[in-house]
Amino acid sequence: MANAPESPMKLIKVFFNHYGHDFTIEVRNVLLVVATLIIAITFQAGVRPPAIYASQYGLFNVFLVCNTLALSSSIYLIISLNQGFPFFLKVMVATVSMAVTYSSAVFAVTPNSPEQFQDWSSPAWCRVY
Repeated sequence: MANAPESPMKLIKVFFNHYGHDFTIEVRNVLLVVATLIIAITFQAGVRPPAIYASQYGLFNVFLVCNTLALSSSIYLIISLNQGFPFFLKVMVATVSMAVTYSSAVFAVTPNSPEQFQDWSSPAWCRVY
């Protein structure tokens, strides 16, 4: 039988400290890549929602809230991971601009009422009124 750790706190320290290893830069880089991929996917999904929501107004609202939450939390993660590094201001301007673009695209796509809900697969979805 394996030896049990002396205390749960020692197990937690061993798990989180990684004695002798410095993973901070590697973990930061992995988090930036993951956050960037999440932003790319959620941005595209917000701009061009899946056609399955064309007839389900309530389900579309749930999708929109979850998608916006994923996008905004990824933006927050990217901003907080880049704080104090070179080009922070440029990253901040780019992410804020992307958030504004996402917001305007979502407002353009979202109908005001269930009666105005239309099929996104039709070319009429792309018309500007």
